[in-house]
Amino acid sequence: MTRNEGTVDRVLRVIVGLALLSLVFVGPQTLWGLIGIVPLATGLVGICPIYSILGIRTCPIKG
Repeated sequence: MTRNEGTVDRVLRVIVGLALLSLVFVGPQTLWGLIGIVPLATGLVGICPIYSILGIRTCPIKG
C-alpha cells in the first residue's frame, strides 16, 4: 500500500488518537477511549484504508 496521508493529516490523527486514548486513563475513564488506537495507528503508519477505498490522498508525494 502507498502512503496516502499528508503531514498535517498525520499530525492531527496522532493528536486526536492520543486525546481519545487518554479518556481510558483520565476523565470519564471509559473503554470507548480505545477507539483512539485507530487514528493513532493510521497517523503513525501514514496509510488510511478508508482513504484508499475512496481514492483520497492528502499526501503531495506519490509513493
